[in-house]
Amino acid sequence: MTFENSNAPQSWHATTILMVRKGSHVVIGGDGQVSLGQTIIKGNAKKVRRLGKGNVISGFAGATADAFTLFERLEAKLEQYPGQLTRACVELAKDWRTDRYLRRLEAMMLVADKSVGLVLSGTGDVLEPDGGIMGIGSGGMYALSAARALADSTHDAEHIVRRSMGIAADICVYTNHSLIIESIDI
Repeated sequence: MTFENSNAPQSWHATTILMVRKGSHVVIGGDGQVSLGQTIIKGNAKKVRRLGKGNVISGFAGATADAFTLFERLEAKLEQYPGQLTRACVELAKDWRTDRYLRRLEAMMLVADKSVGLVLSGTGDVLEPDGGIMGIGSGGMYALSAARALADSTHDAEHIVRRSMGIAADICVYTNHSLIIESIDI
């Protein structure tokens, strides 16, 4: 019989978020599972949403409250720099690294508009993924691998996201099949 240390901190496990830019669409999909330790707390959380005036889509992996803080901060940056997603993200990353409160946030984000898709992290990263495909979260690398394998197929971006997220959910215990999908025409 194994006993866990009751004083050990339990962490909220991540999620799976996937972005695919292909053809005339950019799509971000995320699963709905929220876990605390070995327990599923919620199965249909909305981790993908539209920002700005609906022309930016974003998904997060990590602590939920931290992600909502980052969504709000990114919204403010998008208002300050309308139509300049990259600039807004760079300014958010600067704040994230230098602000004493923001520095403690534990989340990652994928964001996209018509012209660019980016990964943002608390280490100051603002990266544009190769080939327009990126996955984050506990099942992110599974979804990323599946999406890269499907990228040269005749399937559109949404089909690739749905199929790849399904594959990740079949492998990663912190990912489920309850998907939220958002897309933008490019």
